[in-house]
Amino acid sequence: MKALHWLGAVRTMARPRGRARVMTNAAAALTLLAGLFSLSLTSAATVPSATAADIKPGEWVSLASGPVPASNPLQGFVPYAGQYNSLPYSMEWFYLPVNAVATGPGTYDWSALESQLNAIAARGHQAVFRFYLDYPGKPTGVPAYLLDAGLATHAYTDYGNQGISVSPDYNDPRLAQAVDSFIAAFGSRYDGDRRIGFIQAGLLGFWGEWHTYPHDGWASPENWSASATGQQLVLQAYTAAFTKTKVQVRYPSTVNSSMNVGYHDDSFAAETLPGTGWSFVDKLQQAGATGKWLTQPVGGELRPELQQCLFDANPCSWAAPEQRDFTGSVAATHASWLLNQYAFSPAYVGTAQATAAAASQSLGYRFQATGFSLAPGTVAGQSTLSVTIRNTGAAPFYYDWPVQVAAVGGDGKIARTWTTSWRLTAIKPGMAPTLATPLSTGGLPAGPYTLVLRPVNPLANGVPLRFANAGQDQTLPGWLTLGRTSV
Repeated sequence: MKALHWLGAVRTMARPRGRARVMTNAAAALTLLAGLFSLSLTSAATVPSATAADIKPGEWVSLASGPVPASNPLQGFVPYAGQYNSLPYSMEWFYLPVNAVATGPGTYDWSALESQLNAIAARGHQAVFRFYLDYPGKPTGVPAYLLDAGLATHAYTDYGNQGISVSPDYNDPRLAQAVDSFIAAFGSRYDGDRRIGFIQAGLLGFWGEWHTYPHDGWASPENWSASATGQQLVLQAYTAAFTKTKVQVRYPSTVNSSMNVGYHDDSFAAETLPGTGWSFVDKLQQAGATGKWLTQPVGGELRPELQQCLFDANPCSWAAPEQRDFTGSVAATHASWLLNQYAFSPAYVGTAQATAAAASQSLGYRFQATGFSLAPGTVAGQSTLSVTIRNTGAAPFYYDWPVQVAAVGGDGKIARTWTTSWRLTAIKPGMAPTLATPLSTGGLPAGPYTLVLRPVNPLANGVPLRFANAGQDQTLPGWLTLGRTSV
């Protein structure tokens, strides 16, 4: 972390660590199986209604837009792990020391991690977290067996540590081997875990933030940082171990720009926009990684000193304009989520609360269904459903969660579900592809049906991925209503 020189004389708070995203809701209709479905027809060629409507086979139906979802999975402001009521959220954040898991050479007890993941999942949320070896002000996270074997460490008083934690020799082959084995075991057990949203690489440097400032060879002669080779080996281990769950690293660089890792800007807004030479966007540009967000997620933390005042009517007047430009920082980074503990405790009040809620909604993706059609298929007993989905958000959705279509009977229950082959990750901001899928109704009992659509959160009780459409949640919670037909 850079020194807080940007605060000038007005604010001199030390940075506390460990702190603590449009489819018009479908009111219109999908006709299942044009040959088999007997339709109750409306006279209009296009039905932009917000209530489930009957549609002619093959006609294009415009879907009405609706409010931005208050919260969507894997985006928005994120608190430290816990229960909060001030602002909707879909993820929770925590740190964990490596020695809470690594009990000996190649031996691991995952109960501490399981406890955190289970508690967060029980609240219907996914987790984002990082392991650390050195956290200023907390007992060391270095496994005891390495310390007992004589691993060299550095005592320090920076960041209020006062000798509590120690900075290990990251270039010691024994620690490098232990870290490599730990990452391999970590990935083998947790890659693709439905309880996890994102993992930060962590492990190296103060707070696992990949720096040892001021002991970095620049601010002082000593350099306690992991070597460039050591950093690359850690990233290689992570990308080998995690091929499903997205991993983020603190700083963009030429070493990681071509690797399958995203980034986390932990001084968001304050040190994000370009111009200083060392800001987050400066580093993206220097690494040739300004387009990395198209495939890899960006997250981070809203700078703590800004959290309490950034959404006031006169936001953080003591900071320079570029250091409190939240909207510009989101546009420049395409961030999906940000740790912002203040939003949850003590929480904003009045107009600041509404402004912060809108800021949280501006992060990440935002899907809107603009229209659909249901046309007779080329196979008997089959129709083709086509839906245009637009991403009006700041970022893509980074996981290909299954997208389902369902027929809801007159009793309000789902009679049949079809799983499409649609890939949400392909719907980048500014894009509005039309996706098609076959629907077969063979054996479906005669009667009226309402067709609905949803991406499936793999966490059974997780926050539903909602569309910015008037028909969202109209027929069933978590489902977008498309339209009404009869078999």
